[in-house]
Amino acid sequence: MAALHTYFSIFLLFLLALVTSTAQGQGTRVGFYRKTCPKAEEIVRSTVKSHFRSDPTIAPGLLRMHFHDCFVHGCDASILISGSNTERTAPPNSLLRGYEVIDDAKTKLEAACPGVVSCADILALTARDSVVLTKGLSWAVPTGRRDGRISLASDTSNLPGFTDSVDVQKKKFADKGLNTQDLVALVGGHTIGTSACQFFRYRLYNFTTTGNGADPTISPAFLSQIRALCPQNGDGSKRVVLDTGSGSTFDVSYFKNLMKGRGVLESDQKLWMDASTKTYVRRFAGPVRGLRGLRFGVEFVRSMVKMSNIEVKTGTQGEIRRVCSAVN
Repeated sequence: MAALHTYFSIFLLFLLALVTSTAQGQGTRVGFYRKTCPKAEEIVRSTVKSHFRSDPTIAPGLLRMHFHDCFVHGCDASILISGSNTERTAPPNSLLRGYEVIDDAKTKLEAACPGVVSCADILALTARDSVVLTKGLSWAVPTGRRDGRISLASDTSNLPGFTDSVDVQKKKFADKGLNTQDLVALVGGHTIGTSACQFFRYRLYNFTTTGNGADPTISPAFLSQIRALCPQNGDGSKRVVLDTGSGSTFDVSYFKNLMKGRGVLESDQKLWMDASTKTYVRRFAGPVRGLRGLRFGVEFVRSMVKMSNIEVKTGTQGEIRRVCSAVN
């Protein structure tokens, strides 16, 4: 068994190296700061770990923030710019969290290597470190992104929404060069984190005009459970885990829950109801040669590397912000 475990560990490392290498040549590369700021990744990693110890909920927050950043103007840290009518003020981003982690990492990096490490790269690195801290796979993050100067709330309309049909979700991902498998893998990031009752309570009480008013795709047993967590006239800001029973561990139980009608968000549950995405849900949910979740872990990494290279600014494009919340 020890030999078998070693074999699969080596095989896994080979796959992850192959996944990362395919992202080279897009203006980013692994080890971009090797000479200019050799401890950059170590500084980011230790910062995330320190904040995670006191508040584990920052892990899904940072992962979501990177996702939301990449879908608007590419992965350029435009989500971090503060001010009226910036991206972070838009409704889809109103409950994002983890900004203090980025600011803390940036302060430390500026002290060690002034004007070298971009906020966009910090965000990409914190997303990876957040997955690792919640027991997901690690990967080499291609770096070399530069920071954007534009951040408008009005540009966030293309962010995937919790009521989107599968066709709409696929279109939004395709517009960014991501395919259906990428869609299911990346939404699988909902294996960690929570959502506020206000974003799914309509599924529990006001989804239809007949019967009990609940979304029929919700398992009856789960409906009772989640109604108890989100009463009809209760606090809409109350948080509920997206992956029931395993909300703090990066694993495949999220997909198993979808197969059982236990998806919290409407857009998530639809992935199991649509033939074009159902195959991937089933594939990611099942054990692979006795190693549960291996395939999902590898495919998630592949899709993350792909997503983190969306419309990146490199070379002389953009800037390296001195403070992540404001342009220079």
